[in-house]
Amino acid sequence: MARSIDLEERRRTVSAAACQVLARDGLGALSVRNVAAEAGLPPSTVRYAFPTQASVREHAIASVFDRTRERIEAIPADLPTRQWARAVLVELLPLDDERVVELDVYLALGNAALTDADLRPALDRVVAEMRAWCDRIVELVGVPEGQRADEACRLHALVDGLAVHVTRLAPGESGEWAIDLLDRHLAGLATA
Repeated sequence: MARSIDLEERRRTVSAAACQVLARDGLGALSVRNVAAEAGLPPSTVRYAFPTQASVREHAIASVFDRTRERIEAIPADLPTRQWARAVLVELLPLDDERVVELDVYLALGNAALTDADLRPALDRVVAEMRAWCDRIVELVGVPEGQRADEACRLHALVDGLAVHVTRLAPGESGEWAIDLLDRHLAGLATA
């Protein structure tokens, strides 16, 4: 039992190191040697936890989205509908260092998945879950059934676009404008 717990802990450590390497240095720097150095582990330990480069990539994108999911699941379910929807959307914006790293990893691996068939299923799961949150939000705020698919697609595109813009802000520049834009969009959905 302890051995499997140690392996899971090692995978989390290696995955976090892979995310740091990806966010800081880009996909080209994602190597066993660089990840091992970032994690403070010997390369053989990284290879034991993740025997292939593809497995490091897949686990990195999955772990990033697991953290996002955990934050969203921690939002109190008994919040009023619009407050819950707003809280979910704000969690999807990279408004702190952790979420900036997560988005950088998502973008790097998302781009890689376009040409890497092994990575594509992990990206597809992330996109499907994002879309499901958008579907739920438009339903909860009262968008008529016939308009929900289009509005969910529009909301997903808006959140993705805002997320990219927020990561490109100058150091110290606030992303509050993105939250204001989301608030206006949510208000518009509620009255549609």
